[in-house]
Formats: sequence, C-alpha cells, structure tokens
Amino acid sequence: MDVLYTRSGRLLQLLGDHLHSRSGRYLGQLQNNKVYDPDGRYCGTLVGDRVVHRTVDSSGRMTASTEAVCPPITGANRSGMNLWGIEPDFAD
Repeated sequence: MDVLYTRSGRLLQLLGDHLHSRSGRYLGQLQNNKVYDPDGRYCGTLVGDRVVHRTVDSSGRMTASTEAVCPPITGANRSGMNLWGIEPDFAD
C-alpha cells in the first residue's frame, strides 16, 4: 500500500492501481498517472504524491471499475501544496 494525498493534503491509499480514501472507500483506478472514478470518468492527475484535478486532462474516460472496500488507515493529513489544478471531488 502506498500513501498519497490530495492537493489540499487529504490522506489517500493506493493499493496496486486502485485508489481508496482514508476510510477505505473505493475512489477509482489509476491509469497512466490519471485517476478515473468507478464510473470511468476522469477525477484527477497524479503529481508526485498528490492527486490534483486538471481541466486539461478531464476529457479522458475509461471503462467502469469496481473494487472492494479496504480497511481504514490512520495517519495525519499534510498541509496543502500550491500545484496547478484544483482539489479533486472525492467523497469520503
């Protein structure tokens, strides 16, 4: 399991190529440094250890995906970063 963060510093879990929230909720699949939600819509781009929504990448789609809920993790959020893009719209 790898730990990632959103632009504003929210903690995320990456298990293989599947992205989960801190609480374990399935958020989407990582493919070519882009995250696609369970319905196959673009929801973010991986920049280092951060996931940022970039409008320029938002036209991409992929097939829908599913993944089981994973166990929640504990850990602190990080402070936000000044990256090009906006905070992804991940529900938790």
